[in-house]
Amino acid sequence: MNDFILFFENLSSPQKLVWIISCVSLFWILEGVFPLKKLLYSKWEHAKTNFILLSFTIVINVLFGILTVGVFSWLETSNFGLLNWVSWPIWVELLISILILDFIAQYTVHYLLHKVRFMWRFHMIHHSDTHLDVTSGTRHHPGDYVMREIFALLAVIIAGLPFAYYIIYRIITIFCTYFSHANLKLPLWLDKGISILFISPNMHKFHHHYETPWTDTNFGNIFSIWDRIFGTFVYEDTSKIVYGLDLLEDKNANNIVYQLKIPFNKEITQNLK
Repeated sequence: MNDFILFFENLSSPQKLVWIISCVSLFWILEGVFPLKKLLYSKWEHAKTNFILLSFTIVINVLFGILTVGVFSWLETSNFGLLNWVSWPIWVELLISILILDFIAQYTVHYLLHKVRFMWRFHMIHHSDTHLDVTSGTRHHPGDYVMREIFALLAVIIAGLPFAYYIIYRIITIFCTYFSHANLKLPLWLDKGISILFISPNMHKFHHHYETPWTDTNFGNIFSIWDRIFGTFVYEDTSKIVYGLDLLEDKNANNIVYQLKIPFNKEITQNLK
């Protein structure tokens, strides 16, 4: 187990990038073979917009990486946080770490991104995608992603996480993000089975329906248990799903300049819920 932890602790930036590319490539191929919806669009043109937004995310990751190093150094010297106050087996600590991170850095911040008006302005870009596929998992306004990273650091501090646990969580969440956004059709029994504990492709698609109440459901990223506990879980007929957002014009879904300006566009934000 120690060797396993050590491997992730020493994971390099190029290795992390290879993991991202591998996950995108895997589900790009699978959704082409087993599509949930026959999407009539230019896949590469659609991907270009989402990959440009991904480039902003990578830059933010680098900048937050500097802050993250400082946070982990402080945790080592201060012994602050839950895991510094207990002595449990590594696998138990790792599981608890992933649960804490998934709840705070995924479910909680995602819920707030929908419920707090200021935060929703930035999160709308993620929902403006009218053709959901694997690349949609990379579609975040820089402001949206900064808020997510702040909550991730908050979770790290509360839990008192070792650096390796945090990296393992990031590796898992990358896979889950692309898996849940992929335009992938699984056998219904399998998708529903996965959704008992984890976020399945079908389950996350309801979250990308163009209007409430489905838009405000299924906030999780790794585990579906938070949605079940807090009453935000839904699983219906995927044929009823329409992607996009009722507040935005579909024709601008791939217009990167329009997308980046959405949070500051008064014609849009004055109509927010």
